[in-house]
Amino acid sequence: MLPVISSLLPVFMVIALGYFLRHRAVLGAAAWHGLEDLCYFVLFPVLLVKTLAMTDLVSTDLTSFAAALLFAILAMSALLLLTYPVLQRYFNVSRASFTSLVQGATRWHGFIALSIAGLLLGDEGVAYMAVTMAIIIPLLNIINVMVLAHFGDAEGDLGGVLLQLVKNPFIIACALGAFLNISGLGLTPLLFNATAIIGSGALGIGLLTVGAGIRLGAISDHRGLVVFGALLRLLGMPALMYTGCLLFGVEGLPRSVAMLAAAVPTAASSFVLARQMGGDAPLMANLITLQVLGAVVTLPMVIWFVQ
Repeated sequence: MLPVISSLLPVFMVIALGYFLRHRAVLGAAAWHGLEDLCYFVLFPVLLVKTLAMTDLVSTDLTSFAAALLFAILAMSALLLLTYPVLQRYFNVSRASFTSLVQGATRWHGFIALSIAGLLLGDEGVAYMAVTMAIIIPLLNIINVMVLAHFGDAEGDLGGVLLQLVKNPFIIACALGAFLNISGLGLTPLLFNATAIIGSGALGIGLLTVGAGIRLGAISDHRGLVVFGALLRLLGMPALMYTGCLLFGVEGLPRSVAMLAAAVPTAASSFVLARQMGGDAPLMANLITLQVLGAVVTLPMVIWFVQ
């Protein structure tokens, strides 16, 4: 366990530094938004293209890997939908709050997942994480948009959200990197060096923005639901993912990547989607914060267990 904690300690230190810098107003809100956009639209997509284009994944059984990922997501979504009547009747969970629970349990924070994969598992781990993104991001967006459209308090623009999915820079980067890989084109030494320089900034800046997004003062609101939602994501999803890996025979590095994707906190963009489509945005913000804090304990446990 201690080696795992030591390996993850730099990740949490950088996240803590981001929180400190934001709390001390070293950078303004506009600057942090700019850094988030830089990571989302430039740094991480370039890292994904570089890694996917130059990594050998031809010999890998991606079918079983994809099946394990899809099993965990669909199983969690189905379980939540089946238990909604119980949550509504006995725990007074509103329709809007339920959408935030679904987002909090199923969606994942790509910045944290990619950063940890790069630090602990190297380029091959980042490549598998890129494949993970290409497989689950479309499905997760479709599931959550449908849940928000049905349970949310406001009528969202379903077509607009789905259009944003098609324009998602992570999806575009994965498709471009896969094309360069499969076609044999790869990257020239000049392009490889340029993308390596740009992509190297993604991990540190991405983690800083995660820390800057933590809001400790609001966790006391929705206390019971926040704790329940955090446990669903940080422990429930890894349990379902491990089950999927056992069912489909996924082992080694692919299993480590799948479990890492399942164990990281929910996506920060969940708050924006909740606000746009009538979900419970304050609850979503609290879920994001507590999950980031809880992952300090649960992530080392999950990685240690898998290894």
